[in-house]
Amino acid sequence: MTPTTAPPAATMSVRERHVSEFTALSQAVSATGLMERRYGHYWTRFFVLTGLLGGLVAAVVLIGHSWWQLLVAAALAVVLGQVMFLGHDAAHRQIFRSGRWNDWASLVIANLYAGMSYGWWQHKHSRHHAKPNQVGADPDIENDVVIFHNEDGPSGRRGIARWFTARQGWLFFPLLLLEGLNLHVSGVKTIFGRGAVKRRPVEIAFVTLRLGGYLALVFWFLPPLMAFAFLAVQLGIFGVYMGAVFAPNHKGMPIVAKDAKIDFLRRQVLMSRNISGGRTMSFLTGGLSLQTEHHLFPSMPSPNLRKIQPMVKQFCADHRVHYTETTLLQSYGIVVRYLNRVGLAARDPFDCPLASQLR
Repeated sequence: MTPTTAPPAATMSVRERHVSEFTALSQAVSATGLMERRYGHYWTRFFVLTGLLGGLVAAVVLIGHSWWQLLVAAALAVVLGQVMFLGHDAAHRQIFRSGRWNDWASLVIANLYAGMSYGWWQHKHSRHHAKPNQVGADPDIENDVVIFHNEDGPSGRRGIARWFTARQGWLFFPLLLLEGLNLHVSGVKTIFGRGAVKRRPVEIAFVTLRLGGYLALVFWFLPPLMAFAFLAVQLGIFGVYMGAVFAPNHKGMPIVAKDAKIDFLRRQVLMSRNISGGRTMSFLTGGLSLQTEHHLFPSMPSPNLRKIQPMVKQFCADHRVHYTETTLLQSYGIVVRYLNRVGLAARDPFDCPLASQLR
């Protein structure tokens, strides 16, 4: 029996050639051994974050009725951001080989430590990874308060909503001050609603214990006004931190039409943007600054992503697949300009400005 060999490139269809390209990259990356788990790294992160959270709780108790508590709130927001990055890695099966262990790690980290719903986030994030920036498939670009695309035509917004949409790029980052609250509310609505949640009783118990205990701690040790200020600072900074990390990854990159067919390699590379900055940026963003590598190999431990970046960049150059990398500030400028452009285009093109003023 003769061995089976791959057909010559000249006889392969475009789809077969594209599949073969990613297979070659995947095999080369696997051969490096960098897909192996990093148990020491992740246990260290877990215990350090647990210690920091315990220290911040102690600070709230010991500092007492002082406006210095707002610095504790700010520090808590940043630590909780790092907690969510750790939960993100667990949800992507990066920490343990066992899917069950990763699920429980995600439940403890996201629900019990951060007060977020793992089930809600996993369902949403999995859809994003499958088809990033594709209209009707990626929930991260669904038009809501902010218009992310004009594939559905003019929004027909009027009044304040129309004014906001025309300036949504400039208002996007201030709006993130409410994102922390939105993330908690969305998760609570899911686990207490009718949507499919794999471990609903566990999620309800963990989130209730976390949010109830957190509010009890803040309002027991702080006077009401100071307690509300503490919550506002913590939730506001947390929301900005999360949005400032996640927004540059895909916002302002190409939007994919509903019926478009794209191979896996190009779908993940062309719709993703890396943020330069080396180890420091990787630490601050939980490895998400290497978004292209993460989307290509979502189960690779995040500290290993930087090690395969040169290989991925060279592979994309060899196969003429555009690889995007910018600085953090450049990415924010791209996001703002893109959202402003989309917002201006979202107006009804047949809407007469004079008639609008006389309504």
